[in-house]
Amino acid sequence: MSVFERYLSVWVVLCMVAGIAIGNVAPGLAQFVGKLEIAHVNLPVGLLIWIMIIPMLMKIDFSRIADVWQQRAGIGITLVVNWAIKPFTMAALGWLFIGYVFKPWLPADQIDSYIAGLILLGAAPCTAMVFVWSNLCKGDANFTISQVALNDLVMVFAFAPIVALLLGVSSIPVPWDTLLLSVVIYIVIPLAIAQWARKRLMQKGPQAYARMLERIGPFTIMALLATLVLLFSFQGQAIIEQPLIIAMLAVPILLQGLLIAGLGYWLNLRCRVRHDVAGPSTMIGASNFFELAVAVAIVLYGFDSGAALATVVGVLIEVPVMLWLVRMVNRSRAWYDAKLQQTS
Repeated sequence: MSVFERYLSVWVVLCMVAGIAIGNVAPGLAQFVGKLEIAHVNLPVGLLIWIMIIPMLMKIDFSRIADVWQQRAGIGITLVVNWAIKPFTMAALGWLFIGYVFKPWLPADQIDSYIAGLILLGAAPCTAMVFVWSNLCKGDANFTISQVALNDLVMVFAFAPIVALLLGVSSIPVPWDTLLLSVVIYIVIPLAIAQWARKRLMQKGPQAYARMLERIGPFTIMALLATLVLLFSFQGQAIIEQPLIIAMLAVPILLQGLLIAGLGYWLNLRCRVRHDVAGPSTMIGASNFFELAVAVAIVLYGFDSGAALATVVGVLIEVPVMLWLVRMVNRSRAWYDAKLQQTS
């Protein structure tokens, strides 16, 4: 492990601090970059996500995609955790902490809005960043693309009814432009680029392909850290102005991520799913499709609402939390494999 990787947590903290500083020292610049978006999809962040996920997408071998059926237990766990458990645990944690534990310290007129924002996060499982987490925990690339595609398909039909049920409203306006544009930007285009590059490199031989993957691998972490700087700069002023509210909103989001990750990992172990499938199956539930959550929060409650702030807090804490979870999954690999052998 390089010095850079060994002290990754240090670089994460420094990037968060740098982002907050930029957001307060040069708020005009941060706001300008933050407004470079289409349908709530920020283009600079989207470009960085391309850099993060293309190395992972280059590992996908469509000639072996049918083999994913052998890992249907991992797919099943992904769907059950994401759609039958995650939205409801997030709602429960939101009602417990925001509606009860932290209620005396929060603006009374925003409490329901905060809870709504948390529910929107819980009902929108990750699309793009799961490729990054899967890559970092050495997940199976073919499984990852399959579970993301299936998860997005379910999202089209399940997101609005689940959110409507939990919020107690008759209907939820689904921002189809955000949903479809995110799929195109985060999956279709980078997947096409990655597969074109893979084909060209494989024509030169497996060694050329392996060398290129090794060379571009570090760009994933570099782009991830740059994304942290951007995300924290966009909300730098809000973090300084409302640190207590942001900290209180972060508690149920953090607990949700740990709970869902732990549950997913345990279910994969119980179902004897191999580790390179258990990793991405775990990660997709622990992270969120924040563009969709933010877009719906703004449409329903307004740009300056508590719901919008809650979804943004989810964005801010996701990267450091997910990096820690990746570390835990990697460090527990020997233990996980030993457990599988014991039950064989």
